[in-house]
Amino acid sequence: MVTISLCMIVKNEEDVIGRCLESVKDLVDEINIVDTGSTDKTKQIVEQFTDRIFDFEWIQHFAAARNYSFQQATQEFVLWLDADDVFTAEDQKKFKTLKESFPANIDAVSMNYNLSFDDEGNVSSLLRRYRLVRRDKQFQWIGAVHEYLDVGGKLYDSDVAVSHLPLSHDHTRNISIYKQLVQSGKSLSPRDTFYYANELMDHDYHEDAIFYYEQFLTSKLGWVEDNIRACFKLADCYSNLNDKENNLTSILRSFEYDIPRPEACCRLGYHFMEQAKNYEAIFWYEQALVIIQKPNAPFQDKTFTTWLPHLQLCVLYDRLQQYELANAHNELASTFLPNDEKILYNKNYFDRILTKES
Repeated sequence: MVTISLCMIVKNEEDVIGRCLESVKDLVDEINIVDTGSTDKTKQIVEQFTDRIFDFEWIQHFAAARNYSFQQATQEFVLWLDADDVFTAEDQKKFKTLKESFPANIDAVSMNYNLSFDDEGNVSSLLRRYRLVRRDKQFQWIGAVHEYLDVGGKLYDSDVAVSHLPLSHDHTRNISIYKQLVQSGKSLSPRDTFYYANELMDHDYHEDAIFYYEQFLTSKLGWVEDNIRACFKLADCYSNLNDKENNLTSILRSFEYDIPRPEACCRLGYHFMEQAKNYEAIFWYEQALVIIQKPNAPFQDKTFTTWLPHLQLCVLYDRLQQYELANAHNELASTFLPNDEKILYNKNYFDRILTKES
């Protein structure tokens, strides 16, 4: 059986760190916590799980802190988590199974990262990240913010997932770091340009965000997944600026990088739906349901392949007075969100209409 060091960086995480460590304490052989300046009870809580607590002076650089945390590891493999991450009971079992029957000669293991959940508790969006890496490979973290772990060698996609369950979020931290980098005259990498644009958009600086998204896309140096996401983000910026023409152009621009994604189809469906072009909208929402996504795709938002297109098709077929089809799509939407108020209202609505027709 392989041995594993957990390596984390934390600061003022008293509300969540205990929950995280409780979920992982029986899965790893060593816990290393690097504190970057906590002033709350974080360290006291961590002391209940490990005495391997290290201080690191915060220098506005996440990769530097994470690389330091990895340097503290002594076991064969290194696992990393954030303080507001947890392993559910089901994923703890999967992790133990992985650890007990670890594939030979693996250098890095990816796990799903469950980012959001619907009202029924089902995962609605997720991505893949390399979470478990061989220590002697000395893989390095890169990036002052939105850092990434640069891995290589023999890679393995596991069925284990980490769930992200934040209770709060520092909304100004990342954009402040990026602004300091820009003001210092430092040239942003294509990846940092993309993430800086994301931060600008999230803070409603839509025109500035458009500038950096365009800079990112015209560089032609971005990862294809980030290129596609940048197109959708651009569409959102233009939507907020009430520029429908460029909103549509940005959605269609994503086709330059891959076949239409379900999200693009739903966005196009909504574009036509707003104009009461019902048949055109139906076409695109139906496309969202039939496109086959790649297995273990790095980014997945299940909203665009489950209840959303069905609910919109319900509305569209109702407009066309094709009530049986509308009701069928509402029923399909209800298989994903059985307690949703809109879907329950629709059910009663169609019960009345179809009963009257019969």
